Amino acid sequence: MMRTKVPPVACIGEPRLTAGFAEFGRLDLMAHEMEHGPIGPMEPANLLRLAEAIQLKGKGGAGFPFYRKFKAVLESCERQDLPAVVVVNATEGEPASWKDKVLLTRAPHLILDGAALAAYALDAEEIVLCVADDLIGRDSLTEALAERRMPVPTTIVTVPHRFISGEGGALVNGINGLPHIPPGTKKRSSDSGVRNLPTLLSNAETYAQVAIAARLGPYEYAALGTDDEPGTVLLTVTGQAKRAAVVECAAGTPLRDILDLCEVPEGPGILMGGYHGRWITWEAAQRAEITRKSLTSVGGTLGAGIIIPLGRDTCPLGEAAQVVRYLAGESAGQCGPCKRGLPDLARAVDLAVSGSAPVEVVRAAAGDVKGRGACSHPDGTSRFALSAMEVFADDLRQHTTGEGCGKRVKGVMGLPGAPDANPRKLTLDWSRCDGHGLCAHVVPDFIRLDGNGYPAFPSTPVPTWLKEGAMKAVKVCPELALRLVEAE
Repeated sequence: MMRTKVPPVACIGEPRLTAGFAEFGRLDLMAHEMEHGPIGPMEPANLLRLAEAIQLKGKGGAGFPFYRKFKAVLESCERQDLPAVVVVNATEGEPASWKDKVLLTRAPHLILDGAALAAYALDAEEIVLCVADDLIGRDSLTEALAERRMPVPTTIVTVPHRFISGEGGALVNGINGLPHIPPGTKKRSSDSGVRNLPTLLSNAETYAQVAIAARLGPYEYAALGTDDEPGTVLLTVTGQAKRAAVVECAAGTPLRDILDLCEVPEGPGILMGGYHGRWITWEAAQRAEITRKSLTSVGGTLGAGIIIPLGRDTCPLGEAAQVVRYLAGESAGQCGPCKRGLPDLARAVDLAVSGSAPVEVVRAAAGDVKGRGACSHPDGTSRFALSAMEVFADDLRQHTTGEGCGKRVKGVMGLPGAPDANPRKLTLDWSRCDGHGLCAHVVPDFIRLDGNGYPAFPSTPVPTWLKEGAMKAVKVCPELALRLVEAE
């Protein structure tokens, strides 16, 4: 079930981004300055050196080095003799992520500090703050802007709360008055972004980290974290954690400490990095640390700091299939891999999970979209699907028998709405069935004929893609032996 309220905040070790939360709740300007102290403008060379020294990487998921973005914009401004625009991406389009909303609602001045530092150093023309149309954090950001003076005109832009709306190109398109979808061709916003000006576009937490580092300096900033990844990290822990929370911790903190803090029960797997991330096993989670290098070594990814654990009583493949269907629906629909490839991938996952097709159909469908999209959405979706097939291979073998794994799909992945609000399954009245075989001809992907010519099908819910066919099979059954009933 998708949350509608910002989750609680916790911290392991010294708080930085979340400093003052316990005392003040939300930090207004006075509380913010009391907690973090004053901050002054920085020259471009100094800000560039700082970002490089602390090895700051973007916190939106891709992990691109911030100093390289900043340098590219700076050089583009000089080369084209144009002013820059600073864009703060606080849209947090992935439903499972809440870390940026925590900053918006409780520490808005940290985000504004970072954006102001970048705008001053670039001699920018404007700052644009992008928030989702769920409006979580917009009022807090508006209040914060009213309390202070920004170095350049600063506006708030509302963006549709869709998975792809926060992608860099989609965000620039939306600000420019175009549809909020990625452009058909890849463009560098550092060369031509908002109003065709060089644009520095980064995540809200990234700007907040810049504000922290500017106050502490590179050496004190690196007192927490690891040599390769200094500083702290914000994590969103949801799923079947008993104490879902946004957690701040130093990079290098053992993942098991995060799981213990949030009272995560042992289960079949944990999704790391969000819907474009990867699944890891419980055993792998016990060895991992909160760094990109460590998580990659156990098959996971840090991504946007999203951790979604599953409990033992939940069907992991059913949960994964719901996410793939959601991601297919979030496609921009402007290139073949998204428009046709992702629905095919979702259908393949449904068939594999229902036991109606081997896992090879998923691998083939994922291979058809990998590396071919206009943006990273097809790649991320295929990565997620393949990871689920690999980590939950034992469950998949149980599903191929047609009996399923015996566990329920509970909808714990944080998806909006209820993709399977009314799951149905087929039942057969054997006293009526005469083995005509018509049903298998109508929906051969789900119903097959056994050695005696009678219909055989999984006891699991009918996949979304095949519900229409299943209803038709029920209608054509001459003996009225086939029925669709609510799945338990």
